[in-house]
Amino acid sequence: MALGHRRIAGVDEVGRGPLAGPVTAAAVILDPARIPEGLNDSKKLTAKARATLYGQILAVAEVGVGHATVEEIDEINILRASHLAMERAIAALTGPICYALIDGNMLPRGFATPGECVIKGDGRCQSISAASIVAKVCRDEVMLTLSQQHPGYGWETNAGYGSKKHMAALQSLGATPHHRRSFKPVHNILYQV
Repeated sequence: MALGHRRIAGVDEVGRGPLAGPVTAAAVILDPARIPEGLNDSKKLTAKARATLYGQILAVAEVGVGHATVEEIDEINILRASHLAMERAIAALTGPICYALIDGNMLPRGFATPGECVIKGDGRCQSISAASIVAKVCRDEVMLTLSQQHPGYGWETNAGYGSKKHMAALQSLGATPHHRRSFKPVHNILYQV
């Protein structure tokens, strides 16, 4: 394998932009002999294709998932929280990795694992594509569960992003404990700025 590393994890996160819910990351170590067909950036796949690939990835790869909570996002900022979720995803793998391929342009601060950033990696690197799919499916499931506890915000379809329905519900129903208070639209509604 590249650079002689045997356990290389692709790492990606989803959920940096939403107004509600955690940020979720996944780390995936693919078996080169059993790579699912059709891996791509999760945003370029239909929900049905993501669900199919998610099952295939879990069947043939080693997968770790990590979240950073709304409280952590509000306390340390969304960038640091997404890095924390990535570190947790790597820690959730069954053993240590040799190298990490991280989607984006910045390694997490204080990252203990050797690795490199891959800009637009979710469309260029199969293990990062797999991580983007796993993270998206896992976070969507979290938001579906939260939508059942807090109906009216449309989280089952908007995953916590600032859609018209979500913004209207935020105005009429107010913020839930799952809203990111450090995000301007939520902050402005809470404090009527």
